Amino acid sequence: MSSKLVTFVVGAAPPPRLDKALARDVPEEAALSRTRLARLIEAGAVHVNGAVLQDAKARVAEGDEVQITIEEAAETHMLPEHIPLEVAFEDDDLIVVNKPAGMVVHPAPGTPSGTLVNALLAHCGDALSGVGGQKRPGIVHRIDKDTSGLLVVAKTDMAHSALSAQFADHSVDRRYQAFCYGVPDAADPRLGGIRGVSFEPGGVVKITTHLARHKTDRQKQAVLFQGGRHAITRVKVRETFGEVLSWVECALETGRTHQIRVHMTHAGHALVGDPVYGGKRKLRKNAVSETAENIVRGFDRQALHAGVLGFVHPRSGETLHFEAPMPTDMAALHAALRA
Repeated sequence: MSSKLVTFVVGAAPPPRLDKALARDVPEEAALSRTRLARLIEAGAVHVNGAVLQDAKARVAEGDEVQITIEEAAETHMLPEHIPLEVAFEDDDLIVVNKPAGMVVHPAPGTPSGTLVNALLAHCGDALSGVGGQKRPGIVHRIDKDTSGLLVVAKTDMAHSALSAQFADHSVDRRYQAFCYGVPDAADPRLGGIRGVSFEPGGVVKITTHLARHKTDRQKQAVLFQGGRHAITRVKVRETFGEVLSWVECALETGRTHQIRVHMTHAGHALVGDPVYGGKRKLRKNAVSETAENIVRGFDRQALHAGVLGFVHPRSGETLHFEAPMPTDMAALHAALRA
């Protein structure tokens, strides 16, 4: 396998640790994240003044000469597939796509092909410089198979690390459009009595719980208040249709598996069509038009769409903001409910 050599000199007043000094001074075009640098140090790929340093805590000084040997990114076992993609933005560092409902994000034993990653491998080709030492797209976050909407994917190790840090510190703007049963209204005394539900100015319903895998149904997530992972969702009603259905916007502070679906069900407002968390309910007679009732009854996925995505570009520092309109099935439901 071929390799390349990255060489540079440690700048003035370096951090006390080797890993931090490398992260600060490594040339930007090398596109090496702190995580990747730590692995290269451990692997003996870092020479300082001609000597191998494998201790991330080793000290370096201004003027030290650094050489890092980087093996060419290995080919991934995942196969490229020419599947059409709706691309909202793309450059050398990342790509933003509007994923259709029905597409799995990453290959798994049950879905080894036809995924977003397979499509990206074909679409990006040699533009993938490698994430974690492999020529693959860097999946920073995921949305469920039957949820549609916007995803950002890294093309380089550096972009993957920087974007992951933004998701970890909850600075990414992620807002979802959804249709739910009932009206999650702060004035509803029932809602105020549910553990984990509170209210914020502007009619925002805040749901704060922990989430973990369900004890008996391993395909589901369950609400907990001890153990599991901390999860916060904010819900704002956009439009109501009588008292039976609402169009809501859900903003994620955290991004746990099935978070919006579980939280909305916990609050008593399951999403229309959700096959796992109780989104198949019978509407009160004449509550909506016959057309709308038929669409609701036949909705074959959770009515959930990742419509807004905003983050800071890892290289330019520019704040990027993207919006994707409701997909056809949700737009048809909305139109029928309004009519």
